[in-house]
Amino acid sequence: MSKRLPEPDLAYLQRVLLEMLAIPSPTGFTDTIVRYVAERLDEIGIPYELTRRGTIRATVKGRQSSPDRAVSAHLDTIGAIVREIKDNGRLGLAPVGCWSSRFAEGSRVSLFCDSRVLRGSVLPLLASGHAFNTQVDSLPVSWDHVELRLDAYSTTRADCETLGVGVGDFVAFDPLPEFTESGHISARHLDDKAGVAALLTALKGIAEARLVPPIDCHPLFTITEEIGSGAAAALPWDVSEFVGIDIAPVAPGQHSSEHAVTVALQDSGGPYDFHLSRHLLRLAEVNAIPLRRDLFRYYHSDAQSAVAAGHDIRAALLAFGCDATHGYERTHIDSLEALTHLLTAYLMSPPVFASDAVANQQSLEPFSHQLEHDAQMESETRVPTVESLVGKGESNP
Repeated sequence: MSKRLPEPDLAYLQRVLLEMLAIPSPTGFTDTIVRYVAERLDEIGIPYELTRRGTIRATVKGRQSSPDRAVSAHLDTIGAIVREIKDNGRLGLAPVGCWSSRFAEGSRVSLFCDSRVLRGSVLPLLASGHAFNTQVDSLPVSWDHVELRLDAYSTTRADCETLGVGVGDFVAFDPLPEFTESGHISARHLDDKAGVAALLTALKGIAEARLVPPIDCHPLFTITEEIGSGAAAALPWDVSEFVGIDIAPVAPGQHSSEHAVTVALQDSGGPYDFHLSRHLLRLAEVNAIPLRRDLFRYYHSDAQSAVAAGHDIRAALLAFGCDATHGYERTHIDSLEALTHLLTAYLMSPPVFASDAVANQQSLEPFSHQLEHDAQMESETRVPTVESLVGKGESNP
């Protein structure tokens, strides 16, 4: 299979990643990034439809239509929203998505009012060492202890209102991307724009090579993953396999790497599908793709949101290795290349179970096996018989 797979176009991957990073897209403010990705699909020649709010549902036709599969990456990122206009003209913030204010401090941001865009900085409440001395170091870390300072005349609440600022305005944090000669890619919001770039690159490679997958595949680009709903309502088809694409934290206690793709076997929603996960592991082995196995304790994905919504699907998760997730993130082109290669291999692979085309089996014959029953029950520890313990025919005292 590896000889048939197109090599990932890494120049394309890096270009679309950089262009997406330039587009602010905190959850709830994703229209522009949706338009961008839809235009890339048009260029590749992949048909799609849009849901009312903007989830992109595309289709790559296979040699057969069922069972079909879906792969998903999310367009939304973490960010913030205005929760309070203070009397001193500063703005209180609430997070969009789950992340620490520690990573917001010192950031340059854009504030999207109803009719204009304002620039500013997120600062701790005690921001000047010359004014507050050591109190700066003792300030707690929380969203209640940071505020947005606008680059505009705004010393009162009335000033802010005159500028058009309102509670509920979105705040997007500058991505600060840097692509180094070492192959490292540092930026905010690699989660999950790097995953989107990898998926688009895999789709482009398959289209340009004129390859036809064995079964229909539905690439999904969701817009609410960071708040947990993601792909919950994104599957109108009879999908049997669903692979989410997301970020793999590289940190002490984790096994992911910035130089490999990760198959996550469990997250906070529980274990992923045994058979689909091992199908991905075998594809990586056959195609000599650098891979790590990992589990994530404080994490959810599009795949799990689809399962939680009640879809009867096999779900698995692929992820690129990344340091400092939901902070100033860093990955390496090695990991994105491995992810793209494995996505291509998966899209061109046969279904894990052809019998999954039937949603409700009426017989055990086609049902899957993990371990045979006898092997599961086999144990080296033998339980003695009752007779050997009490003896036959012995009367009770």
